Parts: sequence; C-alpha cells; structure tokens
Amino acid sequence: MRSITIISISTWAEGHIVDKFAATAVTPVNLHYLYRDMMAHRKIPKRVFARAKEDAAVAKTATETPQTTDPSYKLAFQDADFLLRDDLRPIRFQLELLKPELLLDEANIGSTFVMYGSARIPAPDKADALIKAAATDEQRHIAERLRAKSRYYAEARKLAQLASECPVDADGRRQFVVCSGGGPSIMEAANRGAHDVGAESIGLNVVLPFEQTPNAYVTPHLSFQFHYFALRKMHFLLRARAVAAFPGGFGTFDELFELLTLVQTGKMAQLPIFLFGEEFWRKVVNFEGLVEEGVIGANDLNLFRFVETAEEAWEKLTHYYATRDRVHLHRDPSRAA
Repeated sequence: MRSITIISISTWAEGHIVDKFAATAVTPVNLHYLYRDMMAHRKIPKRVFARAKEDAAVAKTATETPQTTDPSYKLAFQDADFLLRDDLRPIRFQLELLKPELLLDEANIGSTFVMYGSARIPAPDKADALIKAAATDEQRHIAERLRAKSRYYAEARKLAQLASECPVDADGRRQFVVCSGGGPSIMEAANRGAHDVGAESIGLNVVLPFEQTPNAYVTPHLSFQFHYFALRKMHFLLRARAVAAFPGGFGTFDELFELLTLVQTGKMAQLPIFLFGEEFWRKVVNFEGLVEEGVIGANDLNLFRFVETAEEAWEKLTHYYATRDRVHLHRDPSRAA
C-alpha cells in the first residue's frame, strides 16, 4: 500500500469555495470514488452566458449619450427598423416558420383538421339579414345564393365538433385539432364548433390591407398572424392529416389547388381531402374537362371526395385511418381509371 497522502480539493458550494482535506490511503480506485463523491455535491451551472432577455433588459438602462441613442447601438434583435429591411427577408421567413412551430409543439398539437372556405357565407341565423340589406336585384340574387350556402356554416361547425372530440394519443399529443384561417364565416364556424365542445382550436390570420381580426372562437394562445401568405399556407399543411374545403372564392381555390398539387406531385403524402357541396364544385370547376383536355390524369380525380354532411366526412375519415390500404380506400371506386 502506498503512503498516506493529504489531498486538497476545491468544491463549489452555494457560491463559496470550500477547501476540503481528506487523509486517506490513495489508490486509483478510492481516488476515483473520492472525486465522484465530491462531484455529486457540486452544482454545475446550466449556462455561463446571460440570456438574451436579460441583456435586452440591461441594454434599455444604458445612459443616454449620442452613441447609445443612435439606432446603430440597438441590439440587432431589438431593432425593428433593422429587422424590417428588405435584406432581412430570409430572417423574417425563418421567424414566421419557427414561432408557430414552437408554440404548436409546446401545446402538444400532434395533427390538425384544416378547414378552408369562404369569408362571405353567413351563419344561418344571419342569412335573412343579407336579403333585407340588398338594394338591387343583382344584390338580392347574390344574397339568396349566399343564404342557400349558409348550411355549410352549420356543417363546418358540426364537423369541428366531431374532430375536437378525438382523444389524445398515447404520447399525450392532441390529434385532429381544428385549424382555420382565423377569419369570419366558414372559418368562424370551424373554430366555433371546437369551442362548442370545450376544445382549443387554431387560427392562422394574415395581414391584409383592410382590417381583419381573429374571430372570437379562436383559442387566444393558438391565434397567429402572418405577413407571408406562403408561410401561412405551409403551416396549414405541416400538421394537416385531413382537409375540408367548403365553397369559397379565390383564397379557398388557392389553398385547395396548392394542396392538390402537392399530393399529385408526391411532395406531400396523400390524406383525406373533402370537398363539401358537389353541386357547387362541379359548377365552378370542370374537373372532367381537365381530364378530357389532357392536363390532369383520370386518377387525379381520386385525390379528393365530394361530401355533403359533417357525418359523412367524419365516417370516411375514420374509415380511411382505420384501414391498412389507405390510398386505395380513399379513392372513389366509381371514379377509378
């Protein structure tokens, strides 16, 4: 055995350096355990640099001088004018992608049921007011057509109720969380349906030249605003595991046909896509005409299904996800090539 040696070890304890002396017979084995025991009582700091939030607060207390009051002295991430420069567009892209992604992940959103549709179709209890407000025959005709489509407000609301009652998965992630554009009409109906059953829902608003505030049924901490349409549409689909498109205009067409293009080209996996109101969609889009002209394939008509009611859509969705051969069973046999 080797001779007895006195070892001095400095440890960190509550902000103080304390010298501990240990007299022991030193061997490689007990020296190892000695160090391990001492390290077990040390508090290893989680970080050694100040957080950005802390430095940002300190920066605001700087003494005012010609140097500190000049915009160049601002911390880059606190300088709004700097962040809004055209040169910083790539950074703004990243921020609009990252912020909702982080917050949705923290909210345990596993998947979404996205609902597209018009911002002009009234709720059933407000449809008659459109007729009364019409001043010309043309306005009255349009108001009557919108009133006829008010039933889709009710169907969107009902579909959202069904989706919002889906239980969380084994990992505690919420599935088929309702997601809309956050605006009025069909979008409001979707968020309202989730609200009816006490569930949270997502709203993805976009800055427009005219004021558009989120509808009252969007969950506040899941209400987002975008500058870039492209990033907004990307967030619609990142977690989407089902999509319902109700009658709508240019915005609905943009969202729907981008989705169909992504699935058609294989950039996105196939998923249930429901078009509510076959009469409307066949009137405004000649799908068979596209096939006849050779600009899409006959099988492309199998990428979506026409439905009329929330119950029909939900039944098809549950059947789709309950089967192994999802792609085949999602296709309409009557439209098979």
